[in-house]
Amino acid sequence: MYSRTSALVCNNSCKGFRLRALLLEASWELAMVEETRNIRREVLPNGLTLITEEMQHIRSVSIGIWIKTGSRDEDLQWNGISHFIEHMVFKGTKHRSAEDIARQVDSIGGNMDAFTAKECICFNVKVLDEHLPIAMDVLSDLVLNPIFDVQDIGRERGVILEEIKMDEDSPDYLVHEIFTQNFWKDHPLGKPILGTKDTVKKFEREPVLDFYKQRFAPGNLIICAAGHLQHERFVDLARKHFEHMKPMSNGFYSSQPKVVSRIILRNKKALEQVQICVGVPSHPIAHEKRHASYILNTLLGGGMSSRLFQNIRERQGLAYAIYSDLSPYRDTGCLSVYAGTSRESAAKVVRSVVSEFRKLKLDIVSDEELRRAKDQLKGSLMLSLESSTARMSNLARQEMYFDRFYTLDELIEKIESVTAEELQGLATEFFQTDSIAVTVLGNLNGLKLTREHLAC
Repeated sequence: MYSRTSALVCNNSCKGFRLRALLLEASWELAMVEETRNIRREVLPNGLTLITEEMQHIRSVSIGIWIKTGSRDEDLQWNGISHFIEHMVFKGTKHRSAEDIARQVDSIGGNMDAFTAKECICFNVKVLDEHLPIAMDVLSDLVLNPIFDVQDIGRERGVILEEIKMDEDSPDYLVHEIFTQNFWKDHPLGKPILGTKDTVKKFEREPVLDFYKQRFAPGNLIICAAGHLQHERFVDLARKHFEHMKPMSNGFYSSQPKVVSRIILRNKKALEQVQICVGVPSHPIAHEKRHASYILNTLLGGGMSSRLFQNIRERQGLAYAIYSDLSPYRDTGCLSVYAGTSRESAAKVVRSVVSEFRKLKLDIVSDEELRRAKDQLKGSLMLSLESSTARMSNLARQEMYFDRFYTLDELIEKIESVTAEELQGLATEFFQTDSIAVTVLGNLNGLKLTREHLAC
């Protein structure tokens, strides 16, 4: 019924998945040409935002209820409570048991899911157009009427604790988590979405209910729908379920985090491979240089033709998985590189990554390589919006970060306007020796890594 924590954030198991995560993060600003998109936006008197896109050539409808705060907006003592609530709403409402929810969605052939991310929570369902009223009724019931039964809370704490153990047994997840916690040290953005064993054990009905009441307010909600629908009919359905909510504004944003660029060597003898994460600060999600940032990431490690893949995997044979990832948030960002390799090759892999940083600073990107990166980025972004679910997510992300909808012409113009000189300038800005953070996890057996090894 629901996914474990947002796959975009919590599952770093392979390069291909991380590339798709990057593409979805970038898709907030991709829209097809205005003549072929029928996007409408409406705000109810209580502050709830409704957005629809009519897609008359398909039969499906995807609906998403988005809460505009996520794990980064939690108090440190309640780290993981957003994700916990995401799970708990599926355990029963005032009108449906957990089994009723599952049966009703299955009976109409629907797909229901949910995820928690650093800056949002999303509950979504995809159904045939004829089942839109039922889907809206079930989805709104989950969000508006959870009962948070005490026994269910106790059981779910155990489920989440097992989920934490499962992720800690995943080396590529663990190295990213250690890296993030140190990169934004002592800030909620650096804390795990799932929470920790200590914080999850404290989740009782009263704090869970208090957090739910504060965050699940109309001014903090976006309801998006895309597919074979009529805007007026959808608005009527939304009004029916949500217009009774009392107005409340969203005032839960955490402060901007400070970046701490540390070298962390964590010994774990049971691992066969050494896991490496190298990262630098990058721009926020709405920064004016965001298009250049995505092209730079594509060049560096965004695919099989990227520099990291070709040099470290293909030419040197040092790693099976090697890729870069751009993770922008509302007030900060990180450009990171992941690699899994042997202990004997770990230092060489780090040097090779830093060498690619240096080359991007010193040498102008060729016209051919720039053209390939632009075409790869544009094509991937367009392909990412072929489904009603992707369109629905696209609308919500644009609303959260831009308060407007960008057309395909605008996006192409921005991507095409990026020059090789801009990429070199961005590389010079990002890749500073003192700004590079590194986390190495594995059977290190005396491995040494100093700031001098990161000189670029």
